[in-house]
Amino acid sequence: MKKYFKILRKCPLFDQITDDNLLRMLVCLGARVETFEKKYTIFAEGAPANHIGIVLSGSAQIIQVDYFGNRSILNSIEPAQMFAEAFACAEVRSMPVSVIANEPCEVMLIDCRHILHTCSNNCEFHQQLIFNLMKDLATKTIMFHQRIEITSKRTTREKLMAYLLLQAKKSGSNSFDVPFDRQELADYLEVDRSGLSAEIGKMKKEGLIDNSKKHFVLL
Repeated sequence: MKKYFKILRKCPLFDQITDDNLLRMLVCLGARVETFEKKYTIFAEGAPANHIGIVLSGSAQIIQVDYFGNRSILNSIEPAQMFAEAFACAEVRSMPVSVIANEPCEVMLIDCRHILHTCSNNCEFHQQLIFNLMKDLATKTIMFHQRIEITSKRTTREKLMAYLLLQAKKSGSNSFDVPFDRQELADYLEVDRSGLSAEIGKMKKEGLIDNSKKHFVLL
């Protein structure tokens, strides 16, 4: 487990946890690491929602598919980021979404019940762990509302511009990369891919943006 310490130190779940306690914690929590190939389903919709996942390498996406087969990308998960914690903490019977490996990745899986219910050892770091988890859930709630604000815009241009402005603010620059290819970006914004491509082309001609694959520049 020690080889993953560098990335785990960046995970919000382990904030303020010393390296000495981190190894003890992972053993206490029964953490395990699994490897997934690209497009492999890490968590399937309808599966029990018991575990929290932490991406150690590679990346994954949270996907929701409606009755008619339309796919929406709810979030992209990069190394050191958690997923499925809200569903596990809420103790929902089954996952309402799927988590798919976007590329070959390593994922740490932790049974959420081992976090929410203290063990018989009364580990001193457990309260810090619960605090970190609650803080992460609050942060994810804010991010969820930001996505609603983006997808609630009426036009494709308004949705795209709201998303790009948010990414520019996060990166602190008008030149940045997004975690999605064109189809994935369309799925995230909940728009048609051809319509999105046409809008990007129009905005480039109007001198509003520049774009090359996943890279955008706000002009």
